[in-house]
Parts: sequence; structure tokens; C-alpha cells
Amino acid sequence: MSFLFRALLLLGVLGVSMGSATAQHQVRLDVASFRNDDIAVKGGVVEIYVTVSGKNLTYQRRGPKLFQAAANVTLEAVRNDGTAVYQETVTLKPPVLRDTTAAIKNPLSFQKRISLPEGRYTLRAHMRDQYRAANVDIVEVPVIVEFGVGKPLLSSVVLLSRPASRSAVEANNFIRNGLSLTRAAGGLYARGMDKLYFYAELYNAPAGQALNVRYRLRALKGSKDVTTGQASATAAQGKPTVVTGELDLSKVPAGDYSLSVEIRNSKNQVLSTQTTSLRRNPADYAPAGAVMPR
Repeated sequence: MSFLFRALLLLGVLGVSMGSATAQHQVRLDVASFRNDDIAVKGGVVEIYVTVSGKNLTYQRRGPKLFQAAANVTLEAVRNDGTAVYQETVTLKPPVLRDTTAAIKNPLSFQKRISLPEGRYTLRAHMRDQYRAANVDIVEVPVIVEFGVGKPLLSSVVLLSRPASRSAVEANNFIRNGLSLTRAAGGLYARGMDKLYFYAELYNAPAGQALNVRYRLRALKGSKDVTTGQASATAAQGKPTVVTGELDLSKVPAGDYSLSVEIRNSKNQVLSTQTTSLRRNPADYAPAGAVMPR
């Protein structure tokens, strides 16, 4: 097993454990890494998904029977030696409410896409309530940005709330390989979300090679598949091979799960695998969808 494969596999496992460990946090940080579109550039593209719970934010009076909350989220990418290579602060403001006791305070989400040189990083999200200084939360996630050449390799798996679809819209943070991606923010499949969709990219597969995509959903501490699926694909030439799929969650009970995606060739040999975590909670409300940050 190559070092690169082990490293990326470790990232997938860490993603599973982080999903469980950060369940009590007010801010959720999800990270997906992809190879740079220019393969001559050593490094990758890192997509950052931030979800802030609206339940614990402090609402300030903005007018007669008008209340609004606000949270500042500072994002940082730090090398293992402590050097910061990226920092940005994003302000989130939920809709104005007339009654803060009766209204449902939905989570808020936003999405960023940054380029990072090859290496290992810690991505940190520091959330601060604008109207209550003591209300802060910090979450950190390790990220490995290493995409070499040689053996076929899967990118991170991105969880979606709707199928990836062709888009004629000008390129933005929500589009990859011409496909519009609607993120399932925080990896949460909540009320009314009975279908799981995902997106990934396969690199270094010989052009024209027939591929079999297998994927399965398991409880984090389970040993049996809750539900499975499969699809076929053909390795693309001169660009990443898009890997997509879907699963029916209508009969999947609430809980924490891992989704494993596996690529096999025509000889049934495993070429690459990747794993991510998600939460199923039919009683909860999900964010309306990630937005472009201000």
C-alpha cells in the first residue's frame, strides 16, 4: 500500500471520527480536497464547508418586534510547523425574526474553495457570537493535500442534498467539472431528505477503462451494511473521472454513519476507496443550503 494511499485513507478515517467527536459543537467544519486542475501544480484545491447552529446564537433587537443574530467565523489553514497559509473571517447573519421564542432557528452554512500547496495542514474554524462574547467555539480538522501520479486515486467524497447536475452558470464555488453541487451541509440528512447523493473524482485511471463504483452505508460502530448501491463509469481522458451515486435513506434510522465508496476495474480489482461520515436525523431541520460568503 503506497504512502499516498495510506495518507488519504487516514484522512477518511479521521473524517469519520471527527464527525462523531464534534457532534456537540456549535460549529461544524467539513473539508474536501481535490487535485489541482493544472496537474503541473503540486498542490490541491480544498473545499471548506462550515455549518453554525442557530439555536445558541444571541438575538439582538433590531427594531420593534425585530430580532437578529450574527456570528463571525474565522477560518485558518496552518502547517504542522504552525505557519498559517490562509486566514479569512466570514460573517453569518440569519434571517430577522419577529419572535425568538417560537421561531425555528435553522443552522447556517457557507462554502469556500481555496488552493493550498502540497503538504499537511490543520484547518481551524473559530466561531464567535457577535452579541455574546462568551459564546465561542473552535473546531479543527487535519487535511492532507498530496496528489501524485501513478495509481488510480479517489478524491474526497462530497455529500450532496440533490443530484449533481449540469450547469450553464458561470463557474463558482458550487461547480466542479461543469456539475452544480448542492452540499448536504454538515453531512446532515434531516427532515424531508430521504435521498443521499455524493460526488467524487478519480485520478490517474487509464482513459477508456471500464469502472465499477460500489458504495455502502454502515453505522459508525456497525459491521453490517445498512444499504448499498453501485454504478458504472468510464475513465475520462485528460481530466478527472466523475464519480456519482445515490442511496435511499427513507428507511434508515437516525444515527451516525459512514459512507464508503470503492472503485473496481473490469477484473474486479479494487483501484481506490474513500470514506466519509454523515448523520441521519429525520426529526431535525437542515440548513437551506450553503451560500456564497460575504
